[in-house]
Amino acid sequence: MSLFKIFDVSGSAMSAQSVRLNTTASNLANANSVSSSVDETYRARHPVFATALEQANAKYNGSQSQLGQSAGVRVMGVVEDQKPLQVEYAPNHPMADAEGYIYRPNVNVMEEMADMISASRSYQSNVQVADTAKSMVMRLIRMGQGS
Repeated sequence: MSLFKIFDVSGSAMSAQSVRLNTTASNLANANSVSSSVDETYRARHPVFATALEQANAKYNGSQSQLGQSAGVRVMGVVEDQKPLQVEYAPNHPMADAEGYIYRPNVNVMEEMADMISASRSYQSNVQVADTAKSMVMRLIRMGQGS
């Protein structure tokens, strides 16, 4: 694997973790929203990732072994969580429906906070990988110059 491939892999990982952080932020921002119907209620969203190994295989066309190939990550999409919404009987609430119910999102704040910490640490780890690879490339260039 080329040393420069490391930048592609860590870059795709940082991009994926950025999407993960953005969806988590959206979920947390809407965690306390209220609606008067099931259809209008915010549902938690989660990104779906896939390994970009198929692309790596297509680039090399079998010229290298599987061990030598790098595989980044790509975002396949963002899906809504299908967990049930929180239904609360609050007849005096201004957003209550005709039967007196309000609907809250299916966002679990604790899960979202844990996901945010995990995504942040993954992003930081990939920044360190890219920085280390950059240092290695710079040292290699200096060695080539004879310094």
